[in-house]
Amino acid sequence: MPEPQSKFSVRRCLTFATGLLECLCFAGAVFGWAALVFVLKEDRYFSFLCVNGTGVNGTQTLDCSAQDEQFSLIFTIASFMNNFLTLPNGFLFDRFGTTVTRLYGIFLYTMGTLMVAFSSSALAYLLFPALSFLAVGGILLLMTNMQVGNLFGSRRSTIITLYNGAFDSSSALFLIVKLLHEIGVSLRAAFLFLSACSVIHILRTFFLLPRNLIPYPLPDRYTYGVSCGKSVTASAEVAANGEALPAAEETPLTNNAPVKQEKTFRECLLSRFFLWHLLWLSVMQLRHYLFIGTLNPMLQRLTGGQPSLVSQYTNAFAITQLCGVLCAPWNGLIMDRHKGKPRAAGETEQEADLRATVLSLFLTALQCVLFSLCASTPYLPLQYLTFILQVLNRSFLYGGNAAFISVAFPSCHFGKLYGLVMALSAVFSLLQYPCFALVKGPLGGDPLYVNVGLTLLSVLAFIHPVFVYMHCRNLASERAKSKASS
Repeated sequence: MPEPQSKFSVRRCLTFATGLLECLCFAGAVFGWAALVFVLKEDRYFSFLCVNGTGVNGTQTLDCSAQDEQFSLIFTIASFMNNFLTLPNGFLFDRFGTTVTRLYGIFLYTMGTLMVAFSSSALAYLLFPALSFLAVGGILLLMTNMQVGNLFGSRRSTIITLYNGAFDSSSALFLIVKLLHEIGVSLRAAFLFLSACSVIHILRTFFLLPRNLIPYPLPDRYTYGVSCGKSVTASAEVAANGEALPAAEETPLTNNAPVKQEKTFRECLLSRFFLWHLLWLSVMQLRHYLFIGTLNPMLQRLTGGQPSLVSQYTNAFAITQLCGVLCAPWNGLIMDRHKGKPRAAGETEQEADLRATVLSLFLTALQCVLFSLCASTPYLPLQYLTFILQVLNRSFLYGGNAAFISVAFPSCHFGKLYGLVMALSAVFSLLQYPCFALVKGPLGGDPLYVNVGLTLLSVLAFIHPVFVYMHCRNLASERAKSKASS
């Protein structure tokens, strides 16, 4: 017997709420790297790379640029792995489903937290695999949670963007670690606690998520999770006429609905939608990664190396990251604003969804240019505005990325396409390390020219919303001609 509808609603609400907490408290912790670097420097990680130097007035100074470069390299590798391994992880998700993918992600995340916990100044190189494990495990938690939007059809994009905003906000986790460290809680104790929290992720995997994937559109009487000691995921249901229906995840909306011919993965991959979307994501992501990876040395330069000011601005940056979960739903609401409204004659739901993404894509590109301009200005108080624009743009960027892929391409290819676009953008993001080396070397620590170049590069992101707008306008024009001729 199927469970009562009220029980469905409670289970779905619990799935949504616990998924939001999981993304908010754990998934994107690696992007709070700037706050953790402050702690690691206090614990003398890579301190052997600091050397005595001579200042402009002939005074002795401590040159820690090699230490900064090492920390930047750790973040570069972790952010690359975070995105690049999303490709095989996307195939894993589409092929083996939610449970297998999450157990793999939880294993990696737990290994990462344990490695940080047992690292020390003498074992500082453990940070290289540790941060990569945290990054890959975290993105797997996000990937398996984004499908929860399929349970709430009319608010699907809002929930996808909300989860991505929570992922952004979870970077504040390392701020909490930093604040606890300042009152005497060791790095080891903090990360052992995070390791123990993996038990919660495992329980949620079995009780509040399906074994396979959540389909879209959602079949009637769809069930999932474990109930009364047995799995109800994809359980066979009995129709009113007594005939057995297919498993819940395969139940069509109507028995006589025409089968829609979906695009193949190859067709999706070679489409201009995918190519322009890849460019849109790559240029903005590079800007964000370079900003996060070089935030600590940038603050050191703008504050004249005053530890109290560096700490103050680092805390301000980490606190603004908490606002990602508040910013991201606005992007989802922009994309879902047409839901429930009558469509134009002959317009499909996918066309309406696609048209609604244009404003979101345009606003995201505009935010990135404004953020890059502020980040390029060497004026310390302006960095508060830079932090606000950065978290706003980042929440729009990643939420909009996932939502656009779910709208523009068949849901059966979501994991593969999401993984591929993240992997290819990761290759592009490797440019951050030569950019950092360029600033530290030939430019003498002044990032102005690199920032100006990245700002000009960010302008290329406007191509994507313009292309989608032209595509939607052409479809509307074809419908009008077809209607006139008939």
